[in-house]
Amino acid sequence: MAKPWDAIVVGGGHNGLVCAAYLAKAGRRVLVLERRHVLGGAAVSEEVFPGFTFSVCSYVVSLLRPWIIRELELSRFGLELIPLEASFLPLPDGRSLCRWADPGLTRDEIAAFSKKDADVYSEFGRAMSKMGQFAKPVIDAPAPDPTSLRPGELLKLLRLGRHFQDATPDEIELRLKLFTMSAVDFLDEWFESDVLKAPMSVSGIIGTFLGIRSPGTAYVLLHHYMGEIDGAFRSWGFARGGTGAVSNAIAESARHFGATIRTEAPIERILVENGQARGVLLENGEEIRAKTVVSGCDPRRTFLGFVGADHLPDDFVEGCKRYKYRGSSGKVNLALDALPQFSSRPGDGLHLRGDIAIAPSTDYLERAYDDAKYGDFSRRPYINVVIPSTVDPTVAPPGKHVMSCFVQYAPYDIKEGPSHWPERREAFGDAVVDTLAEYVPNIRELILHRQVLTPWDLEQEFGLSEGNIFHGELSLEQLAFHRPVAGWTRYRTPVQRLWLAGSGAHPGGGVMGTPGALCARTMLDGGAV
Repeated sequence: MAKPWDAIVVGGGHNGLVCAAYLAKAGRRVLVLERRHVLGGAAVSEEVFPGFTFSVCSYVVSLLRPWIIRELELSRFGLELIPLEASFLPLPDGRSLCRWADPGLTRDEIAAFSKKDADVYSEFGRAMSKMGQFAKPVIDAPAPDPTSLRPGELLKLLRLGRHFQDATPDEIELRLKLFTMSAVDFLDEWFESDVLKAPMSVSGIIGTFLGIRSPGTAYVLLHHYMGEIDGAFRSWGFARGGTGAVSNAIAESARHFGATIRTEAPIERILVENGQARGVLLENGEEIRAKTVVSGCDPRRTFLGFVGADHLPDDFVEGCKRYKYRGSSGKVNLALDALPQFSSRPGDGLHLRGDIAIAPSTDYLERAYDDAKYGDFSRRPYINVVIPSTVDPTVAPPGKHVMSCFVQYAPYDIKEGPSHWPERREAFGDAVVDTLAEYVPNIRELILHRQVLTPWDLEQEFGLSEGNIFHGELSLEQLAFHRPVAGWTRYRTPVQRLWLAGSGAHPGGGVMGTPGALCARTMLDGGAV
């Protein structure tokens, strides 16, 4: 009989690969099993049309932790990050706003709409960076267990408390507001110009079925404000070759340290015997044994799918059923014959080398949410656009371009039922292109190919339950020691020798890698593998 693996990692998404790399680096025998033909999960690059490589789902890099990049030597294995140059907001009346890496240029742009906001903007940035620094120890370590009396857990809670104790009254007030207010209400306390507040507020709704005026979205805004490249806070970038290059670099690191990775190896179930995970059964009938099993998949797919409710405590099953997914995002990827021309700022320029927000006002964004609340996709949605081919010529043929459109809102649970998404897919794509045409009048003539992904497609093709890109909403009641189920937040599960390493575990979603790294660290520190 073949020697059992020390760990089988189910799912070759970036978190599963990170976990595998750390376990292999520690000398463990690790096998990664990925259902699809390509690695990366939702952090994947694919040549969908000849010559055009799309970052099919995740499309920018910011939350990937610098210490993971260093410890796994990802630059050595091909990871190259290209910082975004700007954040561009075209407006339907022909005006526009661009926020640049240069503070002086940004100040001049904002001053055209509000001199007061121009004066305050840098102060806001410093305050948010400080809040991000406060949050770093929280997202870079396992969530503390407030119910535990173990000395280690009490010490972690004490350190967290000191973060508040050492803060000034103004900092404490700011933290409380971030955890309770809506994104718009929070921004209202700083700025007066709706032109500035609208594109800033959308960071508060990514990965949630909430509107920019919904309480709690200010924290999600902070979550996305913690981007960091080469030590520069609030820095976002492209991965050369597409977002899949992140996953591929992690996979190469894992292989370098000795991990084995198999693609096109879907599992049927996790083998549970006497309350312990003992391996997996593949869909082709192959049985593979291991000392431990790690799931990089979301909690629903892991526990209610691969494990089964019969092997789990009733209260845990109920907690899994209450855990909210409510996918609300879609993706439209376009292969273009030429560089798009925005009527508000025509021509090629650095404004096209960052992210572009179709978010002309806060009322516009709230109306987009109204459509979704009543079971339909937004007819005029919020769209976050990037054109990575402007800085990375490897992803498109010479003179051609790829345009990535992240779209909100596209609710998984449309009024006809999720299974009806295939018949509405192209209408959703049309709504996105029609909205873009208000800002790029000739966009239809430029489109050579189009890929439309609905939340249903994200579930069916990428295994994301209800199409949620974060393995569950980043709402406050689903964070830290409540993610995914209270009492089971330290990557351990009710099934002995089964661990959870995906974005459904603390600290949550984004191309971050932290859940996978912290899961591996917890397993190794506790001698579980």
